[in-house]
Amino acid sequence: MSKKISIIVGVLSVFALVAVSLFMTRAGATPAGAGLAANSGVSVGAPAAVAQEARGPITIIVGKSSHNDTSIPLRDIPAIPAKDLDKPALEKENPPLPMIGHVDGRDAVRQTKVVMGSSVAPLAATAGVTFEGINQAGGCGNCAPPDTNGDVGPNHYVQSVNSSFAIYSKTGTKLYGPAAINTIWSGFGGACQTRNDGDPIVLYDKQADRWMVSQFTAASPYNECIAISQTGDPTGAWHRYAFQLSTTDFPDYPHFGIMPAGYFMSVNWFKGASTYAGPRPYVFDRAKMLLGQPATFQTTSAALGSAIAPLQPADQDGATAPSNATTGLFLSYSSPFKLYKFNVNWATPASTTWTNSASVTPASFTALCATSRNCIPQSGTTQKLDGIGDRFMYRLVYRNMGTYESLLAVHSVRAGGTNAKPVAGVRWYEIRNPFGTPSIYQQGTFGPADSVSRWMGSIAMDKNGSIALAYSASGSTTFPGIRYTGRLSTDALGTMGQGEGIMYAGTGYQSGVNRWGDYSNLSVDPVDDCTFWFTTEYNNSKGWAWGTKIGSFKLPGCP
Repeated sequence: MSKKISIIVGVLSVFALVAVSLFMTRAGATPAGAGLAANSGVSVGAPAAVAQEARGPITIIVGKSSHNDTSIPLRDIPAIPAKDLDKPALEKENPPLPMIGHVDGRDAVRQTKVVMGSSVAPLAATAGVTFEGINQAGGCGNCAPPDTNGDVGPNHYVQSVNSSFAIYSKTGTKLYGPAAINTIWSGFGGACQTRNDGDPIVLYDKQADRWMVSQFTAASPYNECIAISQTGDPTGAWHRYAFQLSTTDFPDYPHFGIMPAGYFMSVNWFKGASTYAGPRPYVFDRAKMLLGQPATFQTTSAALGSAIAPLQPADQDGATAPSNATTGLFLSYSSPFKLYKFNVNWATPASTTWTNSASVTPASFTALCATSRNCIPQSGTTQKLDGIGDRFMYRLVYRNMGTYESLLAVHSVRAGGTNAKPVAGVRWYEIRNPFGTPSIYQQGTFGPADSVSRWMGSIAMDKNGSIALAYSASGSTTFPGIRYTGRLSTDALGTMGQGEGIMYAGTGYQSGVNRWGDYSNLSVDPVDDCTFWFTTEYNNSKGWAWGTKIGSFKLPGCP
């Protein structure tokens, strides 16, 4: 999720943004005019009506791609060896983010029984393929964590880890890679070509039949490198972009969602090496980038403040467009959860708005790893793993079912045990009417009454409205493995009623480092809108040498 120790020391410094005039009002007074550093390629846009955050007025500013071009077909580009350009090392963990209001509370929605009885029943699902993804040797040398991510298209699965990617057929045949992610930017010039720092995201743009790959550069000038495939074939040519976000402050943990209005991104903004300044939202001009044209981005004039927890941007599943095609949605882990709307006007940025449109209050829960992120037990070792209980996991899923619209969100909680010896569970939500007056339609904590911790989850919904969860699983007598569960749309609200499946049963543990994750991804096959695909890590080495799996499954009743 963040840069390597060898990169971070001495790089970060003072906050780059010059605040817009505090006398700005929603009525639209002209700001004094200041953006990012002069060489950042960002300018102040006309004032926009925005929500009043605790820090004072937030306005919208506009930036542009510092460079863009179109590559030759990827299949004709020699793969750069998949290893760090810097000395391989443990990725540095930024200080844990504040829990921001979430306190211990009895989990009234914990599901301890699965199907029938008090133990976990086998999942009533159809298993598909499971095959090996990128491993540590093909990813980044001696580094952790892998930040495993990937997505499925009509004919391919594209996976990324720190700091490489690979393209597979849907039966597991490797078609390209693993290769360093910056292979895509070969011949491009600048930091996107020369650096290979990771925190990658891969998404398939279902509405456009295109692929998106991104990673950041973790030294000044801080860039977000984004590539969009020219066609639906990821081995073909790519439209390549460099967007410079800052010269002094570190935009960490970039996560993306695709909606009709743009490619929406959230980052955790750090002043200097360790001072959390809050999340910051971005949107990139999807229409221009699909054509390979110079593109702009829009963002708030500053990070939202340290009192606001990290954001996740909504990512559309399914073929039905949102009822509001000009707006992106973001959900913050703040207490209560805050829902934001980024209403984008590319022609007139002065009309773009960023608003905290609503708040929703979840059922009480106990935060996971509240005092130390190193809290998940493993069999065979005293080494514990990173729980990351301070944010939503990837993805925040949007789907329009025709008669209703939903957001799906997931995070990790302490379902049992004590703070010193927790048993983790996966808390999940379905929030309906996100563009209107949103409310939590259902929620639950998948935490069966056993000693296994389930965490680092991801969530998705098929075309029937059935929901699946996939996650890591580990315990004091259980090696870390990969599991999943699901519910049909007819199951009792708040429950995963279809049992639990094992995608991979681990045979070893990780030692020498606590980092795990930092995220995974569950996605839905665009061909049938039924088959779920999941990718995450495992570790059988009894050391640092992690591997990854890619697997699929389908819930009952989805043809």
